[in-house]
Amino acid sequence: MFTGIIQALGKIERNEPSDGDISLTIACGDLDMTQVQIGDSIAVNGTCLTAVELRGQSFVADVSIETMEKTSLGQLALGSPVNLETALTLNTALGGHLVSGHVDGLATLVEMQADARSIRYRFEVEPGIQHYIAVKGSVTVDGTSLTVNNVEGNRFDVNIVPHTRQKTVFQYYQVGSRVNIEVDIIARYLERLLRGRAGNAPLEDRQLVETLIKSGFINHE
Repeated sequence: MFTGIIQALGKIERNEPSDGDISLTIACGDLDMTQVQIGDSIAVNGTCLTAVELRGQSFVADVSIETMEKTSLGQLALGSPVNLETALTLNTALGGHLVSGHVDGLATLVEMQADARSIRYRFEVEPGIQHYIAVKGSVTVDGTSLTVNNVEGNRFDVNIVPHTRQKTVFQYYQVGSRVNIEVDIIARYLERLLRGRAGNAPLEDRQLVETLIKSGFINHE
């Protein structure tokens, strides 16, 4: 688990085939590696990876072809900057929200617009996850915990203040950039629970679930 508060910027140092999968080496920049051990989890652009080897201020992770295809990691060239966060501990301040590091889908940056001292970024998400994103709810973009400002169909806006932009990969985004999206874990489990109990639920509960499906709040597939 993670908080979505980015701790450092790293970069893709090496990308090598390894027995049908990919071996990624991540240079960790200013990330505090003193407590990191082999087997620990590190979120790279919001994707939870396991450190299988430590090389000073870098670590190596095995990444499946599935992960490379379903996340933005497969689109990153050598030297590409990445957001980094080590795993949440019981004494970590929860400054963002609970983030699992399991990417739900990709989104495309479609617009950037100045908004006083911040910048408003508008993203278009892949089909199937837009109903999880709610105004003033939480969403994770490349591992960064953010509050949703506006939702229109499969597009949503977030405002990025100067500090966040300087400390994350948001400073490198351009229109057309592809990013990892993780929806609020509570919304995901709520949908699962509602769908699971719909068949045997009392009539009024079934009607509620049907209304939520028709309104787009629950994926009926």
